Amino acid sequence: MNDFDLDAYFARIGYSVPTDSSLATLASLHSAHPQAIPFENIDALMGVSVGLDPASLQDKVFRQGRGGYCFEHNLIFMHGLEALGFTVSGLAARVLWGQPEDAITARSHMLLRVDLDAQTYIADVGFGGLTLTAPLLLEPGLEQQTPHETFRIAEAGDHFRLQANIGDDWRTLYRFDMQRTYEVDYQVSSHFLSTHPGSHFLSTLVAARALPDRRYGLRNNRLSVHHLGGRSEQREIASVSELADVLENELAIVIPDRAAFEARLRQKQIVET
Repeated sequence: MNDFDLDAYFARIGYSVPTDSSLATLASLHSAHPQAIPFENIDALMGVSVGLDPASLQDKVFRQGRGGYCFEHNLIFMHGLEALGFTVSGLAARVLWGQPEDAITARSHMLLRVDLDAQTYIADVGFGGLTLTAPLLLEPGLEQQTPHETFRIAEAGDHFRLQANIGDDWRTLYRFDMQRTYEVDYQVSSHFLSTHPGSHFLSTLVAARALPDRRYGLRNNRLSVHHLGGRSEQREIASVSELADVLENELAIVIPDRAAFEARLRQKQIVET
């Protein structure tokens, strides 16, 4: 796309070089993006429309310094890769995290396919608390170490499953196939997730950030910190004021209207005090 501000993207994620369309660039960007741009669903929780067009994405993420959920993250990442000359396309996935392996869920998650040097890679900078921090070669069964967890892609009939090694147990994040998916498809899914009463994004606060030595994950008022090497800790946040502080200071999330946000947390009974 011609109207993507690549310099603004680099400034947002604190990135400089390399800037060619190589695997080294892809890996560097994939590491930098989830460190700088947090995963968060504040707009959906607040009843604010989530725009996926390039102008809305760049205004929110670059100029306002905000984060977002999977469509926002991976569309920004896709536009950035395209601007650098990568061959990249969108895919869709059925989330299975916390679900039975045979569950049929909606195609509600976005990930990317990157074709590079006659090989295919999977990229995904928007899966919350288990966001990839490196691209994965699409080679079923290959265990691939990222800066955080070890992942693998399992082939299962007509689809693939992305799995993470958590406590010596392979757990499935989602299933996907190679059917190309377009912005209009993501707009339909995003509209449902950000407006339908049954969507968990309307009732549950979700936020995450991946730093070089740890991952932060927040679900409502429970903050989890997973340190590199295996140690984890959790704590419950007791007040809306403390929760807003945690979002701003530890997860680097910009809250557009803090007073309105704290009122919504009380209304949703995410934190009562």
